[in-house]
Amino acid sequence: MFRLTFLLALGLAVSAGAPAAAQTAGTLDGGLGTLRLSASLSGATTPLTGGLHWRLFSARAEPDGSRPLIVESNDAQPTLTAPPGDYVVHVSLGLASAARRLTLGAEVRSERLTLAAGALRITGTLSGPGPSGGSPIDPSKLSIALYVPDRNNPEAKLVYSKARAGDIIGLPEGAYHIVSTFLDTVGIGSVGVSKAAGGASAPTPTNSIVAADIKVAAGKLVDVTLRHRCATVTIKLVNAPGGEALANSNFTVLTPGGDLIRDLIGAFPSLVLGEGEYVVIARHESKTYQATFEVQSGMDRDVEVVAQEGAKPEAAKPESAPPESAKPEGASQD
Repeated sequence: MFRLTFLLALGLAVSAGAPAAAQTAGTLDGGLGTLRLSASLSGATTPLTGGLHWRLFSARAEPDGSRPLIVESNDAQPTLTAPPGDYVVHVSLGLASAARRLTLGAEVRSERLTLAAGALRITGTLSGPGPSGGSPIDPSKLSIALYVPDRNNPEAKLVYSKARAGDIIGLPEGAYHIVSTFLDTVGIGSVGVSKAAGGASAPTPTNSIVAADIKVAAGKLVDVTLRHRCATVTIKLVNAPGGEALANSNFTVLTPGGDLIRDLIGAFPSLVLGEGEYVVIARHESKTYQATFEVQSGMDRDVEVVAQEGAKPEAAKPESAPPESAKPEGASQD
């Protein structure tokens, strides 16, 4: 990840201890300075309204070379108070940052820092003709990573692995490669999936992955929409079509080429799958059954595997109206 400009320029280390109590009542008698801060992208006239992290350091280094952190704030335009003295104010927006050294007296002072960078805002939507088609995707269901490409390798250098949809991410000017992975937060019956707080299944990466190449220009906010094509599938083993699900069943979901997607267990486990064709193998009481099925984006559905020995597997059909023609996953940039 890019190192902060502040640290590169000054070669400073932040003290590991707690921030100094610059705003306690004990310092009020000596007179405090008030610092009103704002930041903007280079070339922009309006201040940024979110995504900023401000830190105020003492300009005087400790014997070990570190500089104490006096106070910090995640407000877009914070008002900070500190005793008169020399300071370095630092602001970061994603991977972009700026710093300024100043002397604060017993006064009210305003400072605006300029970030020589652009910004990126990512939105995820679910494509497809179903009831959820076109709807925004909850940011918690997307894992987004940013890379700097190099020649023929779009993922040459990972620079940010925790990008969150909807956030404004500051970035130095340049070309970037975005990879968004849809996370399965349902995952009922998945084998080998860890548990999150409360006993629910932890978010699990799915095979619905969208990639996009974008360019970020200094002073510009780039909006990118990533369109995932996937749906939630519930699998059942039944004695006859429409019958009750058989308990104590094991399932393996594969691609037509035999690549393993997920192992599941239970009467009716569910999972999120990218649009496409799949094979499911069901095991119950030492017997094995198989079926093929198709996933169409935005159309959640049940898939039944009929427990009939010697029966030829048939492709499971969608239970709702035929969807629009399939479109490749992709993204749009505004």
